[in-house]
Amino acid sequence: MAALSPAERKIFAKLSTAEKIQDYLDRLPINFEMQGETYMSPRRLLRERTAHCFEGALLAAAAFAYHGHRPLLLDLQTRPEEEDHVVALFREHGLWGAISKTNHGILRYRDPIYRSVRELAMSYAHEYIMDDGRKSLRAFSSPFDLSRFAPERWVTAEEDLEWLVETLDSSRHFPIAPKKVIRRLRRASKTEIRTLDIEEWKTPHAFRRYA
Repeated sequence: MAALSPAERKIFAKLSTAEKIQDYLDRLPINFEMQGETYMSPRRLLRERTAHCFEGALLAAAAFAYHGHRPLLLDLQTRPEEEDHVVALFREHGLWGAISKTNHGILRYRDPIYRSVRELAMSYAHEYIMDDGRKSLRAFSSPFDLSRFAPERWVTAEEDLEWLVETLDSSRHFPIAPKKVIRRLRRASKTEIRTLDIEEWKTPHAFRRYA
């Protein structure tokens, strides 16, 4: 990470565990993209001090890379009318966990208790619901290794990273279940649907559900 500034190095040095990374992201206001859609690099995130799920996952992946771990993303794909969610993967004692930046009471941090990436991805399936109760998670990616790209392309880039979003979207994904099973999924209850209204940061007006 030679491209990092001294100030950036100081921050990354402190983000030495999954818990510290998640705590740091939780303190950042959610990026409501008031001026239009963004896909900021970790450098821009640190400067703007705001993030949505993709930007938070990139910051987490960069922090893991800084401390010698593989920078891995997991893409959770949904129905076309919903928004995908992206988390950063990590492993401890052979088990998988995830860092997640979200504004809601669901789709959050996962402790490293999962034996496989599929097992971890499935932990989000029941939570991924629409306003009418339909469960919308449809597929998950293979662990997406950012180490194949130079840090200058994704850690310290000044431009929005649409190319990286598109590359992640087009990477290999696996369905959560056969279509005949998906068609028979039970809708969430009214009590479960109400959890969608729990927010950390007050939404200014109508924005996408899973920021």
